[in-house]
Amino acid sequence: MQNKNTVQLDPLETASIDELRQHQLDRLRWSLSHAYNNVPVYRQKFDELGVHPDDLRSLDDLSRFPFTVKSDLRDNYPYGMFAVPMDQVVRLHASSGTTGKPTVVGYTQNDIDTWANVVARSIRAAGGRRGDKVHVAYGYGLFTGGLGAHYGAEKLGCTVIPMSGGQTEKQVQLIRDFQPDIIMVTPSYMLNLADEMDRQGVDPHKLALRLGIFGAEPWTGELRSVIEQRLGITALDIYGLSEVMGPGVAMECYESKDGPTIWEDHFYPEIINPLTGEVLPDGEMGELVFTSLSKEALPMVRYRTRDLTRLLPGTARPMRRIDKITGRSDDMLIIRGVNVFPTQIEEQVLKVKQLAECYEIHVFRQGNMDSIEVHVELRAEAGELDESARNNVSRELSHHIKSHIGISSRIVLNPSYTLKRSEGKACHVYDKRKAS
Repeated sequence: MQNKNTVQLDPLETASIDELRQHQLDRLRWSLSHAYNNVPVYRQKFDELGVHPDDLRSLDDLSRFPFTVKSDLRDNYPYGMFAVPMDQVVRLHASSGTTGKPTVVGYTQNDIDTWANVVARSIRAAGGRRGDKVHVAYGYGLFTGGLGAHYGAEKLGCTVIPMSGGQTEKQVQLIRDFQPDIIMVTPSYMLNLADEMDRQGVDPHKLALRLGIFGAEPWTGELRSVIEQRLGITALDIYGLSEVMGPGVAMECYESKDGPTIWEDHFYPEIINPLTGEVLPDGEMGELVFTSLSKEALPMVRYRTRDLTRLLPGTARPMRRIDKITGRSDDMLIIRGVNVFPTQIEEQVLKVKQLAECYEIHVFRQGNMDSIEVHVELRAEAGELDESARNNVSRELSHHIKSHIGISSRIVLNPSYTLKRSEGKACHVYDKRKAS
């Protein structure tokens, strides 16, 4: 029987850069040919640009090939982007479709096995080991988070507690009773669970929980510190998206804790200028693009994630890392000519010691000008503040936002536990300009 503390890495996790790049090139040639030969959409895209899979002689040649965007999947709903017959598809997942038709993704059995392996690798890189109990509070169903985490944890040899999202009181009860070692959940819902622990009088520092693997939404380093201090755990970042695979595309390593390592043997990354599509050098900020290297049912060629980050050299592994996601190009607000991302507001909220982590950004039009309100709430331990103290808190946050982001804002201060809590991905922006 394998010792629980034995860590055996996959060979490519310790391969040389030259070995890794050759592996990527071989797999990329296969993936482009697979897409071209089996997906009419890709054949048309390639032909329109005058490129063929045989034109890929080096990794740099990938820049000659077309991008894939979310609308391609919606325009070919439900199965038009699949590269295998439906009798080879063993599972379907789909997005919520809140902005149109859902994006449907499919998996062959080999795809499911690959997904389980990269999530198992991710949990192991985070410090998880065989025999650990893993509380999965990502949503199950068509969302990829719950089942992706579940199968990966089982693959590693962990005991899975498949709680899913919601039922916050019961979540805390089971964390207290079952004593999991690891929790996998969105960071915003982890804060919701921390609040519920406070309400139930549960001291998180006395629980067995030692590790949180958080993903599915952008979160800041400041929020990591808050979570770690409140819960007494190590908080690490997992990255993924349904179109590319699901959770497990990249994972922050326990020993370095310096941004998610991309599992480059399965997913080839690029950073592009989101306006021009130009490929940018490693280290420059831009939009993250992925090409799948091993997917059978739904190959992705240069999929534009809309996530804004940069590629960094490998540290704990030779594979490259991504920096913290600063936001999404389609989530960016433009307020009086200033580009604003929700994570920038979050950073300023967390600088004010009297404020809780929850916040809402309300954007509306006042005359011909855009205006912004930031709704925040007091920490429970801040107690009752008189009007003068409340005004000071509001002025402090407004000053931080003006100084660091460059916009004026109205602060709306609420009592503790009054803002809406998330049971999955948090909604921070309420853009009322669209309704006016």
